[in-house]
Amino acid sequence: MWWSDERDVPPEDERSNERLARETLLSKVSVPEDQIHPLRSTSVELPERFDLILLGIGPDGHTASLFPGKPELESTAPVVYVPEPGWEPFVPRYSFSLPLLNSGPVVAFLVSGEKKREILCRVLAGDESLPAARVHAPETYVLADSAASSASPTSST
Repeated sequence: MWWSDERDVPPEDERSNERLARETLLSKVSVPEDQIHPLRSTSVELPERFDLILLGIGPDGHTASLFPGKPELESTAPVVYVPEPGWEPFVPRYSFSLPLLNSGPVVAFLVSGEKKREILCRVLAGDESLPAARVHAPETYVLADSAASSASPTSST
């Protein structure tokens, strides 16, 4: 299990993605510690490939701490340092780059909430100003709840 992005804070910090993952997921399943790999540097030995990469989509269309208009979007290194993220918390981060995310074989976006509906529509329409729309793994899926999807639960269509 690898993180596709991590905030550059100590693992016990309340802003840490590692802390969140350990508390909400890893504490409830049996995964050997030697199979857990948070990103803490751009110099890491990555596996040859990932079987599945799970991502989210931020309200501004960012994904994996790759933010609209930031130079990190153009990096060709597998892991990139993001010194000035475009979304709270405003702490530096480590992230997988777009080339790594696009190397697949499978990427799945998990999207929830009505606040994500408009940005999800733009991502699905291919608005490449949004980092999430630039993810084109061989198999790319979007798993969205009814609030985030374009079909409103109260809609008659």
